Amino acid sequence: MIGFLHGKVRRSTPERVILDVGGVGYDVHIPLSTYYEIERAGGEATVGLFIHTHVREDAIELFGFWSQREKLLFEKLIAVSGIGPRLARVILSGMAPDDLLASLAAGDIARLATIPGIGKKTAQRMIVDLKDRVQELAAELPEIAPAAPLEDDLVLALVNLGYREGEAQRAVAQARTESPDAASHELLRASLQRLSHA
Repeated sequence: MIGFLHGKVRRSTPERVILDVGGVGYDVHIPLSTYYEIERAGGEATVGLFIHTHVREDAIELFGFWSQREKLLFEKLIAVSGIGPRLARVILSGMAPDDLLASLAAGDIARLATIPGIGKKTAQRMIVDLKDRVQELAAELPEIAPAAPLEDDLVLALVNLGYREGEAQRAVAQARTESPDAASHELLRASLQRLSHA
C-alpha cells in the first residue's frame, strides 16, 4: 500500500492533484485544506502528501493529505457506516477540522447535516461512532492555515462541495463585503457558515 508520496505537482484542482514521482504521475484525491497548501507552495512545487490507499474490486484510489493528522481524521470518518472515501473528502472540505470536532462533541446533528451529502441519519451515526474519540482526535489534529485563492476559486470550491453556483457567488460576495481584508480561508469559512444557515 502507498502511504506517502513525494514529488512535483503537475496539475492541481480543489479536488485532486497529479503528482509526478520519478516520472510516474499519481492521480490523488485531496480535500480543500490540502489544495490550499499546495497552492501556497506554488507552481510545480515539490511536495509530500500522506496517502490513504483505497482498494475496491474495480479500482485503486489514492487520497492525499498535507498532514498525517488530517489523514487520521479521514480514516476515522470512513470507518463510520455510510461514509466512503469520497464523502469523507467532502466532509473535510466542507467543514474545518476544529469545527467538525466541535460539532461532534456537541452532538450538533443540524450543523453536521449542512455538509453536502450528509443527511441527519449519517450525522447521527458520525456522532455515535466518533463522539467519544473527539478529545483524542482534537489532540492529534493540526492548525489549518490555507493559502489564498482567488474568489473564483472559492466559488468553484463551494460548487464542488455541492452548492449551487449562484448561492456560492452570493455567499462569497457577502463574506467579502463584510470582511474586505479577510484571508481566503476566512472567506471560505464565512461563506460556508452563510450557506449552512441559509
